[in-house]
Parts: sequence; C-alpha cells; structure tokens
Amino acid sequence: MSEHNTGMNDDAVARFAHPNYVLRRKLLTVLGAKFHIYAPDGDLALFAKLKALKLREDIRLYADEAQTRELLRIGTKSIIDFSGAYDVFDSETEERLGTLRRKGMKSSFLRDEWLILDAEGNEFGKIVEESMFKAIARRLYDGLAFFMPQKYEAFIGDQVVASYRQHFNPIVQKIAIDFSHDPQGRLDPRLGLAAAVLLCAVEGRQ
Repeated sequence: MSEHNTGMNDDAVARFAHPNYVLRRKLLTVLGAKFHIYAPDGDLALFAKLKALKLREDIRLYADEAQTRELLRIGTKSIIDFSGAYDVFDSETEERLGTLRRKGMKSSFLRDEWLILDAEGNEFGKIVEESMFKAIARRLYDGLAFFMPQKYEAFIGDQVVASYRQHFNPIVQKIAIDFSHDPQGRLDPRLGLAAAVLLCAVEGRQ
C-alpha cells in the first residue's frame, strides 16, 4: 500500500490504483451534469452528479450511480470566480488530500492553468493546458472548441505526472486520464481524478 492509501479499505485502494481512466460527461442534460469515471476494464470507478445553477461548488464522487457510498468530496467556501480554490477530501477517512486552485487572469485568456497544493496549502505542482495556440484560437472563435479539444499535463517540478486529453462528440465529452507517467506515485490519484472532474466541470463552462 502506498503512502497515499493509508487508512483506505481494499476496495477504495483498488478503485484508485489504475494507471488509466476515462471520464465521460453527458452534454445534453437539463438538470445538471453527470460524470462517470471508468477503470480500464470498463467498470465504474466513480460517479458524480452536479446540480444545475449552483453558485457554490459541492461535488461529491460516489462508488455507484445510486450514490450510496461517498468516496471523494470537492468543495469551495466562496462563490465561483476565475481564481477559485477547491479543497479535496477523502470522504471515508476525512483526510484532506490537497487543494486545486485555478489561476485567474492567466487562465482567462491564455492557457488554462491550475496549481496543486498539498494538505498544508503548499504549492507542489501545476496543471497546464498543453497548446497556447489552441487555447487562444478556441477563445477567439467559439466554433473551434469542437475541433480543438484541450489537452492538459500535470507537473511536479519538471516531471509530467499525469495527462488529461479531451475528446468531443455532440452528446458526450470524454477525458482520457493517464497516470502512467508517474510510476513513483508522486501525485495522489485521488487528487488527480478530482482535477479531471474540475477540468471538465469548470473549464467546460467556457
């Protein structure tokens, strides 16, 4: 068991142990967004449903669609803004895993960028949109967003520890999540998966 998994039961450890995941979000929903995160074998690893028109973020990720077992909690104390900070907790152990903070003006027009903070609030990594050209093109011409899906890379120091590649169709937004860049496990996968949900939920509003 890695240092990130201390206190977790075997089922939870297994859900967060995969090198790859796929996040799927249905785009044509009226009463809020639904997020399904699948393991490589196609089994559901996490599920979240966001209520529409919420001013404060309170994202709960569950082990199943019936939402009977909460695994992760993402929350912010302030009304959403361009520099919102999102605390991530393990719901079963009550461990604070860290914070994901969106960089404000830099993210609003150039490349999207997020800071990764540890449980004590110390910055130790970042998530950056890969292509500045694509970022600017999408913002200038809305119609290009469909043809230029975003790709993000998470860094600790100079090392890439995760990548997030978006794929679009008219009905489903999909993000391929890859932790295989990080064999040492420097990024807690629970924090990495929370980041994928935020990239889809927050950046997807633009």
